Amino acid sequence: MSGSMSGVKPMARNGATGGWATAFARMRLPSGRLARGSTLALGGLLLVIAVLVGSASGAYGISAGRLLAMLWDPASGAADQLVFFNIRLPRLVMGVAAGAGLGVAGALLQGLFRNPLADPGLIGVSSGAALAAGVAIVMGDAWFPQWPHTLGSWPLIGMAFGGGLLVTLMVYGLGRVQGSTRIGVMLLAGIAVNAMAGAGLGFLSFISSDEQLRNLQLWLLGSLGASRWSAVVLVASAVAVALCVAMRLARPLNAIALGEAQAHLLGIRVERTKRMAVMVTALAVGAVTATTGVIGFIGLIAPHWVRMVAGPDHRVVLPGSALLGAALVVLADAAARTVVKPAELPLGVLTAFIGVPLFLLMLRQFRSKV
Repeated sequence: MSGSMSGVKPMARNGATGGWATAFARMRLPSGRLARGSTLALGGLLLVIAVLVGSASGAYGISAGRLLAMLWDPASGAADQLVFFNIRLPRLVMGVAAGAGLGVAGALLQGLFRNPLADPGLIGVSSGAALAAGVAIVMGDAWFPQWPHTLGSWPLIGMAFGGGLLVTLMVYGLGRVQGSTRIGVMLLAGIAVNAMAGAGLGFLSFISSDEQLRNLQLWLLGSLGASRWSAVVLVASAVAVALCVAMRLARPLNAIALGEAQAHLLGIRVERTKRMAVMVTALAVGAVTATTGVIGFIGLIAPHWVRMVAGPDHRVVLPGSALLGAALVVLADAAARTVVKPAELPLGVLTAFIGVPLFLLMLRQFRSKV
């Protein structure tokens, strides 16, 4: 009897292990990549985990039990309710919107440039927004002293968004040669614009007062601390529009990956696709940068990771990058609120600490394939 029982248990364990292996195998394609549904499901699960972590983290901690009790009965804890609904929830939604916008923009530009090392900063939208915001911070009090008292931070947001859009249009215009868009010329124009914006920010830092310099540096380092519902609605709406338009560009970008000549033969309107990709990137990154400051490396890392696990199909890369980018920003913001609490670490510092080593690793892998 003991011998027969000892033979049954390993079979049960093997059967359970085989069931998990079979379930995992069904998630993967014959090429070893994750299937589209599996990739998006994993991205959604990661985002849910990130939101739960962000909901409980911060200088004022909220345990999981208290969070569930408060959501079930909002009157159960006045302090918890005040902190979560008035401070933490708009910050979480802003983080989701910002990460999704940066992830989608990075995926679009990497598909457009056909280079996994491409970043939204290449076309100058972040630099243009930063320079315009710097002008508003340093020169705004002298030019329009009543703006902060009557309009709050909306002039800064409007200047940053307008600066990013203006620079993007300028770079796109410089990249137009004889009726077609030259990606290489756009890249060179973006590098020149980034250098010009850096010089402008350096000059503004030189002439600014101590308070203006601090405000400028804090804005350039990025933060979700100033999130409020009016700005959240603005950014979320812009990112939602950008994501909807970007999904319509998935098939054209797949064709462009084969080469522009092949895309033309397949009936793809290549110039229209380039123009729409640049404008969608400007909309998403401009709206995010105008409200949160400069958050680097999310648009570079998120699409690259999605391509590693799911392949180059933009029907997966675009939504997957949005989910992963949102999760990364929410997790980074949770860490920024807890690492040096009760103070807050700038969000851009954390994303740079994480992004730079990963970028160097990506560069090493890319170099080995050339």
